[in-house]
Amino acid sequence: MPDTPPDASPAPGGLSRRAVLGLGGGLAVVGAAVGLGVGRLTAPEPASTSSGTRTYPFTGAHQAGIATPAQDRLYLAAFDLTTSSRDEVVALLQRWTTIAARLTQGLSAGPYGPASGPYDAPPDDTGEAADLPPAGLTITFGFGRSMFVGSDGADRYGLASRLPGALVDLPHFPADNLDPARTGGDLVVQACADDPQIAVHAIRNLSRAAFGSATIRWTQLGYGRTSSTSTAQRTPRNLFGFKDGTANVKAEETSALDEHVWVPASAASADSTDSRWMTGGSYLVARRIRMRIEPWDRTSLREQENLVGRNKGEGAPLSGGTEFTEPDFTASGRGGQPLIATNAHVRLAHPDFNAGVRMLRRGYNFTDGNDSLGRLDAGLFFIAFVTDPRTHYIPMQNQLSKSDGLMEYLEHTGSGLFAVPPGIEDGHFVLGADGTPLTTRHSPFVGQDLFA
Repeated sequence: MPDTPPDASPAPGGLSRRAVLGLGGGLAVVGAAVGLGVGRLTAPEPASTSSGTRTYPFTGAHQAGIATPAQDRLYLAAFDLTTSSRDEVVALLQRWTTIAARLTQGLSAGPYGPASGPYDAPPDDTGEAADLPPAGLTITFGFGRSMFVGSDGADRYGLASRLPGALVDLPHFPADNLDPARTGGDLVVQACADDPQIAVHAIRNLSRAAFGSATIRWTQLGYGRTSSTSTAQRTPRNLFGFKDGTANVKAEETSALDEHVWVPASAASADSTDSRWMTGGSYLVARRIRMRIEPWDRTSLREQENLVGRNKGEGAPLSGGTEFTEPDFTASGRGGQPLIATNAHVRLAHPDFNAGVRMLRRGYNFTDGNDSLGRLDAGLFFIAFVTDPRTHYIPMQNQLSKSDGLMEYLEHTGSGLFAVPPGIEDGHFVLGADGTPLTTRHSPFVGQDLFA
């Protein structure tokens, strides 16, 4: 097949193929004989509002896949770095940025695609998404604490001085039963889409691009989002059959996002380490929560509603009203007992009982077969984005683990905390006449300010 360079025609979503190729440093540098051009990376508007052809900008002040309207499917992968070279880590992030920018705009992972390019080399795209639309794909990257400081305290890549104070080791919460094989990781990639094959295709191609630098530590497939991140979305249900995430932070609540999700410049600069690179970023908390489905299914409706603190049909608080009515925790019923029990999940997770903090949740249901006793290995893959896990997650989870009546039916089996850097804003890069970058020195990549 002909070994022809990619063209510079517009890609879906308004991001040109030339602009996409100008993102990363994983492509070959061409000779000085070709002409030079200057490109500018911009954040295009979504190309379409239909679920199949919809695209979201890869660029922007914040990474996509956080305040983006939650898609129906998830494939999340945590990676362990296998290289000891800082330069190789940078090169990996450059490759990943280039691929992610292409995939999210409906392009193949590489410029040739799955059925073209050098005939005696592997295709630069695996091909299983070749005939599928982009399905609203977003790809979000994050860094684990172990990338900065190893378990032995070693400064692995000269980044220890830039470890954010908020990127802590999560404590062992009461009733945790964590599997080490499903916990931690140096890097995380969250792929969300409205088609599971699109999300899997993204992780597969990013994993292939990591060969020699990183390997997958653990993954999680999710379906049926359990939170709404936009006021245009209806509240979904979890595997217990209840509406989940009614009071979730929504994308339209810009002030709430600034207060509870995005890392402000003041917090980054006030940190004990140089973590100004996290300004505009967020922290991703991931928890694999197995639900004890069989005992729950034998529990009375009265008990289920009392444990949750909402009715099962409408999702309204037991103190009265509709789904979006604020719970009245002072309301009492027969015998003076509170209508919303003191151990109800709604009470213990409410901002009134957590110093006013909120989270942006992007969780998904999962079903991973059965265990050796024939019980469903299913539940909630909890994902939340917060401005600081020390104030916005850890205190709340400590309270829930100790006092939430639902804990009788829940088991936390996997865990991760990752620093999600800000997005890539307008970037400048130098291109050859055929669209290939001549230099990577100024090419933007996710997390570039960390390595500056």
